[in-house]
Amino acid sequence: MNQGQEYPNWLELPPELTSSILNRLGVMEILESAQKVCRSWRRICKEPLTWSKIDMRNVGHMGGSSHELEKICRHAVVRSQGGLVEIEIWHFATHDLLNYIADSSSKLRSLKLAMCYLIENEGLIEVIAKLPLLEVLEVSYCSLSGEPLEPIVPSSCPNQMTLGNNCDDVALAIAESMPGLTRLQLFGNRLTNFGLNAILDRCPNLEYLDLRQCINVDIVGDMERRCYERIKVLRRPNDPVDDYPYGVSDVDEMSEEYYDNYSAASDYSDTGEDLVSRCFG
Repeated sequence: MNQGQEYPNWLELPPELTSSILNRLGVMEILESAQKVCRSWRRICKEPLTWSKIDMRNVGHMGGSSHELEKICRHAVVRSQGGLVEIEIWHFATHDLLNYIADSSSKLRSLKLAMCYLIENEGLIEVIAKLPLLEVLEVSYCSLSGEPLEPIVPSSCPNQMTLGNNCDDVALAIAESMPGLTRLQLFGNRLTNFGLNAILDRCPNLEYLDLRQCINVDIVGDMERRCYERIKVLRRPNDPVDDYPYGVSDVDEMSEEYYDNYSAASDYSDTGEDLVSRCFG
């Protein structure tokens, strides 16, 4: 900027524009930095519009345990006052947290979960059933284990009863509950062609489908033809993962033992305050 040229006064921006800008930050950036800039920004940081999008990726480095991170996420959901539209969580999501989000956020359009090893089929399916408006669902490297969930299998898919496993439970729940889905990523999921067919049958608006590392899916012959007729962007099971945001080699090393250690991490900060107090004190 030339000498003598005035810098813009960010405090003079309309509150709606400031809120839109802050909305692009992660939760911890808002709570640890932005809301502490001045009284005006602190006020805007408490407005529901600022919390229509909640980004809690890579927050483990902030020094809180998974319990504290869950409490912060719940506080953020409360601040949205029912206006939450998008949320992304890495590592620490639990069944209780996802149900709280679903029960509090009827407008939710996008749910992204990565490396949340405590999430099982039953919990995810319960949440899916509460979010009929969901348009974007991404589930990456979540264990999704548990008992088969025969009671939730759609009556239109009776053949599921003969499969004898739960590989397609989540796929069937998606097919039954999310007709408006436009983008779906099931990275590393165990679904089969049976579950994929159910999704293609019931999700007519689906345009983007990422099935990388889904080794039980075989996209050949009629299935290949059907996918390419319906889906604008298809990521096949063996497609490259160079653009995958989490780093596959790193994720492969993350066992449930690693997650247990992550969950039990002790709190720390330079001032001795815990993370929740720093953010909401």
